[in-house]
Amino acid sequence: MHPNMRVSELINKELKEWDVGLLEDYVHPDDISLIRSMAISSTHRRDTFCWNYTKNGQYTVKSGYWIAQNLLKPEEEKKYWNQVAVMRNLVRQNMRCDNYCPRWGKLEESVPHAIFECPPALQVWSLSATTTSPGIFPVASVYTNMDYLFWRKNEILEPDQDIDPYPWIIWYICKTRNDKLFKGIDRDPLELVRYAESECQAWFNANEMIPPVVLANNNEESQVLSLGNICLLDGSWTASDRFSGCGWVWMDSGENTQLMGTRNFTRCESALHSEVETLRWAMENMLQHSPNQSFGTDCKELIAMIKEPQEWPSFET
Repeated sequence: MHPNMRVSELINKELKEWDVGLLEDYVHPDDISLIRSMAISSTHRRDTFCWNYTKNGQYTVKSGYWIAQNLLKPEEEKKYWNQVAVMRNLVRQNMRCDNYCPRWGKLEESVPHAIFECPPALQVWSLSATTTSPGIFPVASVYTNMDYLFWRKNEILEPDQDIDPYPWIIWYICKTRNDKLFKGIDRDPLELVRYAESECQAWFNANEMIPPVVLANNNEESQVLSLGNICLLDGSWTASDRFSGCGWVWMDSGENTQLMGTRNFTRCESALHSEVETLRWAMENMLQHSPNQSFGTDCKELIAMIKEPQEWPSFET
């Protein structure tokens, strides 16, 4: 193997597929199926960055904490929090400052101290709606605290009913810490809690879905969903199989089946990738018969991807 060999050299440029012969020559057999499951851009798009731990490829704070909890090594976890500008981290970056808590005078201000352990912060958490318990929350470990807020707390309260303003509380604890440090202003903990709660409620109100107004219909005839002139499709995927499957059926305006198709192909990266390949194959087939065609799927992620493709960077190829 040439030391400067590129991934692009393992792709058949004419067929725009992985060159199986070259993969067998240069890649361990256990990795070939994984490589072949990765989609290749048909338009030679430039590579872009995406986050591999969410379905759509967009980074979320929750997925970042999951990585820190489950995948990072202890020394990597430290790097993750070393970017927070508390005194302890600034001193370690060789910045000229005193390593003490600006609000309480503690000799060392770490991230867990600033957000969870400092007496003003403790008072805020005690006044908030977040359930606190000695030895459980808050504690000296920032990861244990975030694990409690993100996951374990929801074992007490149903996630869909959780309007706990803890993200806003963390944010305003940091802001009041900076107000004390740079402006010498002390904030009342109860005032902080009330402000965080109001901001949280405003956010939920802004994102609340208003149900559509249903007009009364005096027509006694039953309203049946029409499936006329539509191509229904579905994909099949399991992690252990070598192949993924897909199928589609085209029904005319009289809901009579006109055409259908099934096939298999090399297993994709995920079930959602399989759904995308199914839609693409169905569209290629329907172009020969109907230039203006509706498609139906039971995959809500696929529908979301079609509506906002820019929000799904991991599927750009």
